[in-house]
This record gives sequence, C-alpha cells and structure tokens, in this order.
Amino acid sequence: TELFVESILREDRGALELLTADYTFLNERLALHYGIPDVRGSHYRRVGLRDTARRGLLGHGSILTVTSRPNRTSPVLRGTWILDNSLGAPPPAPPANGPPRPGEPGGAAAAGQTLRERMAAHRENPACAGCHAMIDPPGFALENFDALGRWREVDAAFAPLDASGELPDGSAFSGLDEFRALLLARPEQFVTTLTEKLLTYALGRGLEPYDMPGVRRIVREAGEQDYRLSALIEGIIHNEAFLMRRTAPPQAEAQ
Repeated sequence: TELFVESILREDRGALELLTADYTFLNERLALHYGIPDVRGSHYRRVGLRDTARRGLLGHGSILTVTSRPNRTSPVLRGTWILDNSLGAPPPAPPANGPPRPGEPGGAAAAGQTLRERMAAHRENPACAGCHAMIDPPGFALENFDALGRWREVDAAFAPLDASGELPDGSAFSGLDEFRALLLARPEQFVTTLTEKLLTYALGRGLEPYDMPGVRRIVREAGEQDYRLSALIEGIIHNEAFLMRRTAPPQAEAQ
C-alpha cells in the first residue's frame, strides 16, 4: 500500500486514482494471497489488475485486514473507515449503554443467522438504528473480502454473500464495483476528505470551522487540474493557516 500511494504521488496522478487504480504492487507471496498468477520472487513490482474488485485502496489487503476482527469481517469497522476516510462523515462513538454488537460477548448470535442477518437484528434497536443505517451499507460492500483480504463468494458457513446495500440518500448498489461508482460520482466529497486529512497532518492539529473555506478553495483549484496530488499539496502550502502556523518555541537548556 505504501508503494502504491508513493507511486501516485511521485507520478503526480489524480487523487481519484486512489479509488480507481487498475494496478498495485505485489511480490509472489502477496500475489498468491490475492489469487493473482505469474508473479515470482520476493521483490515488489507494479502489477496490472484484471479483477476490478481489487482496484484502488478498497481492494488492498492492508486496509481490509485492519478493518476486520481477528476471526471475521466487520462491516462496522469497514463502514466506519470508509465514512471517515472516503466520505468525511465519521460516525459518533456508540452509546455507552448500547447493546453489544453482533459477534461480541453478549451480542446477537442466533443459530443459523448470517452476519448480515445479525446486523439487521441489531439495527432494530432504536438506539442503534440511526448510526448503523450509515455505517453498515459501506461495510457490506466489502463483504466479498474475508478478514485477511482474500476474495470469497461464500462466508465461513458456506452461505452466499450479499454485498449489496443502500446509502441513506437512497443510492443503491450491488457489490463493490457499484459502490465505488457511487463514490466516484461524488469526487469533491472524496477529495475534500483527503484534503482535510492532509491539512490536519500539515498543521499538526485538528481542523476548525474557520479552516473550511480554505479547504474548499484548495479542492476547487485542484479540480481545475484533475485533482492532481501536486495541486492539493501546493494548495496546502499556500494556505493561510499553514503559512501562519506557529511552531513550538525551543525548550530552554537545562540549567
């Protein structure tokens, strides 16, 4: 994943290629994990992707693994990651007195139910329904990848997987390709989220409401250059908040 992001940056590609790239970087071991043939040796190299599901960051095993539980996938963790890092809409923390989520101690686990069915039962609780209506659908879009990021057609109980969903605005999708298309239909939303993350890092602090006009200006001007990463970075270093940021004073020498 680091090599992938580095290549987009060094080749000055558009930010949307983080979602659409039809290539990745693999060695033989990772290629076998992904089910991609004809990659030999331990050296990582750029490899074209025939499978559209693997395109972009959403098909990377690193992302899929860190957003899973040790022994199963987690639509909640994956959906939360997408909301936070792709749509700029991180959900609130679960209520302290909320019921356990499916798969957790005390959570719903009726015999014969799929994870999707257990999640549906969880959403019937009024305390959970609002947030999970936003969180669960993006997470379900990735259900064809197991907890280690390997492609699958059935779950651990050999039940067929359903990767469809509907976003709160009514946009429906059937599988990851259609979900990715929905993200690409909102390019400014994705690029704004990326810009916010980059600016947060550059400033060394969280963003405030007064930072948002600057963010919108960066995104608008980068849009005139196909959202190239260099345009985003240039916009950040010319942003007033970055130019005027204060550095910590040097610590006084010990007396």
